[in-house]
Amino acid sequence: MKIKIINGPNLNKLHLRDKKLYSGYNIKQINEMISNEFKSIEFEFVQSNSEDEIISEIHSSAESYDGIIINPAAFSHTSIAIRDAIEICKIPVVEVHLSNLSARENFRHTMITASKSLGYISGFSQNGYLIAVYALLKIITEK
Repeated sequence: MKIKIINGPNLNKLHLRDKKLYSGYNIKQINEMISNEFKSIEFEFVQSNSEDEIISEIHSSAESYDGIIINPAAFSHTSIAIRDAIEICKIPVVEVHLSNLSARENFRHTMITASKSLGYISGFSQNGYLIAVYALLKIITEK
């Protein structure tokens, strides 16, 4: 089983963001937590602040991976291009957000990308990634 985890803009600076909203973990710690929890799964972790790089990662994943977990971060509210890449992706995609977007600013309530993901998880901090892996595993194995 191979899963690609794509993290979007500013998540490389997660350790500098509001710990009440974003968990206090840095991206490396989150990646290690995921790998330690699911030792039998091969993960590739990608972080990019670039919309075009994220799109390319989604496009290239269908050939080599069983699924994608994506945290598009702020791009979830603005990127029709990432939404379209998810829509044409031939493998399951689950979206994750560390903070509870429905409890945040109004502009964060619209999630363009989530409408083309199989589902999204929001508000469980770093544990949202673990929940996403469990959900993706169930989706992949029940095909």
